Amino acid sequence: MKKTTTRSSNSARGEVSHTKKRSVITIPQRTKNSSHIKPKPFQKQKPIKRIQPNKKLPELSKGNIRIIPLGGVEEVGKNMMLVEYQNDILVFDAGVQFTTEEDAPGIDYIIPNTKYLEGKKDKIRGLIVTHGHLDHIGGIPYIIERIGNPPIYTSELTSIMIQKKMDDFPTHPPLNFKIVQAGEKIKLGNLKVKFFPVTHSIPQALGTSIETPYGNIVITGDLKLEHSDGVPSEKEEKVWGNIGQDNNLLLIADSTNVEKPGYSMSEKIVYDNIEQIIKNTKGRLIIGTFASQFERMIKIIEIAEKYGKKIITEGRGIKVNIEIAKIVKLFEPKKGTIISAKEVDNYPPDRIVILATGSQGEEFAALMRMSIKQHKHIFLNEKDTVVLSSSVIPGNEISVRKLEDNLYRHNLKIIHYRTSDVHSTGHGNAQELAWIHQKVGARFFIPAYGHHSMLKVHAEIVKSLGFPDKNTIVPDDGSIVEIQNQGQKINLLKDKVPSGIVMVDGFSIGDMQEVVIRDRQNLAQDGIFVVIAMVDLSTGKLKKSPDIISRGFIYLRESQNLLKQARYITKQTIERMVKGAKPIDFDCVKKEMTNNVSRYLFQSTNKRPVVIPVILGV
Repeated sequence: MKKTTTRSSNSARGEVSHTKKRSVITIPQRTKNSSHIKPKPFQKQKPIKRIQPNKKLPELSKGNIRIIPLGGVEEVGKNMMLVEYQNDILVFDAGVQFTTEEDAPGIDYIIPNTKYLEGKKDKIRGLIVTHGHLDHIGGIPYIIERIGNPPIYTSELTSIMIQKKMDDFPTHPPLNFKIVQAGEKIKLGNLKVKFFPVTHSIPQALGTSIETPYGNIVITGDLKLEHSDGVPSEKEEKVWGNIGQDNNLLLIADSTNVEKPGYSMSEKIVYDNIEQIIKNTKGRLIIGTFASQFERMIKIIEIAEKYGKKIITEGRGIKVNIEIAKIVKLFEPKKGTIISAKEVDNYPPDRIVILATGSQGEEFAALMRMSIKQHKHIFLNEKDTVVLSSSVIPGNEISVRKLEDNLYRHNLKIIHYRTSDVHSTGHGNAQELAWIHQKVGARFFIPAYGHHSMLKVHAEIVKSLGFPDKNTIVPDDGSIVEIQNQGQKINLLKDKVPSGIVMVDGFSIGDMQEVVIRDRQNLAQDGIFVVIAMVDLSTGKLKKSPDIISRGFIYLRESQNLLKQARYITKQTIERMVKGAKPIDFDCVKKEMTNNVSRYLFQSTNKRPVVIPVILGV
């Protein structure tokens, strides 16, 4: 999701300054907000990885197994991994990574680089999707045709969520879904795949175990453990006990929360606290949460029914996912429990519970619209209570703070995860992951699903359990990991498959060059400065003093001395460069003019606007 920011009023204008006195025209410009973007004239821009050149990769030797993460091991999100054996390739997940305006202005998503798979479409036996979160399914509409539209093996709930995403892409061919269930085993090419249930913050999440001649490759997907005070439940003991009985060759496990010690908070604690809040709140209760938190939304509705309260669902994501939950029979609310927002005043305030999207401070989400008095039917007051049943996603701190500020202006009460146990993660903490590792008992280990630092911490925890360091590989996106010598050795090859960043930018999908991102960052931070000069080709002199257009840089009306000097530098540079030149090398003139004007502007303002020279020969 793309975040918006605020821009100062001066920067929001486009201004044109001509040479005649007070001839200043202000051109209104539609802008995005960008308050969190701070001018950093001296800071080196964050590098964007360049696209790797195509080069011939070594062929997969007979009997070896290849594991290649195409995403999700250097970042949270963009999860995609493949397992290759002989003539068969199994692909796991195809997610997106969300970006910030500061790192990648104007970019909607980053998706995995699939160039390696595009050259091996005939070997792909299927796309296996572990669960329905966007960091695992969001890339499918952009990727599926590129890899040959293979069948998709996943649970019923996840298939419906994928199809809902595909509804926004009506020109795509229909997807070939193969619905699987926990406990089921299927054969894809020469490989057998067994599915098992895992605990996550979304129903029907699946782990997978791929049978190979040398042992099983266990891929957990995102997960945590169901436990009570650090004691895993009977269900977890049974699932992982069964997995541990297999001859397990390799474990690939979630690392997202590995830096947090102990066990994650049990969802039961969250349910108990939310029940007390619903039971005891005297006024209206507004609960902001993630639309993907199916089980939590269902539990909130069931608790509301228990205490005779009505539910209002606000936000497209919540409405859609409640309908999906009904379709797959996760629950069936009583008739009359869910009412529309326009009925809010038909019931006493203490009988109203509102489920709303926007806990991350998204600009147009339901909760933000309520907070700024832009909602059509719901108007907040001092008797309301707002529960933010979610944690703050890294990068959203400023937008969440704005949301809380706006809510507090209504003098209402806010309950959030920092003050009360109203949210638990969907990812296991360090002790849970260590328990899983010991239960599986695999020969080799690859940490996945997280930043490189998270993977390193996971590897250290596994090492502390007595696991041989040589049997662990911490990969990068595009790394080629091979299991060799009939399953006796794991090796990280020097070669890598293409892993350069692929971005979704509006309707454009592809490799985004570093210079494009850098220019967008410069425009966002320091603006643009356009100098327009008309040169008399017969004399080499300027026809008139140059015109200057500035957007997001300075307020021209108050910077006349700077403009005067910029015009002088432009005039001197052009007339010196074109004097006696036949023909005139306009490219060379523009380059010199850009350098001189940029140098002067930086010396005068400590800013580096994008300088664009326009020279017209007449």
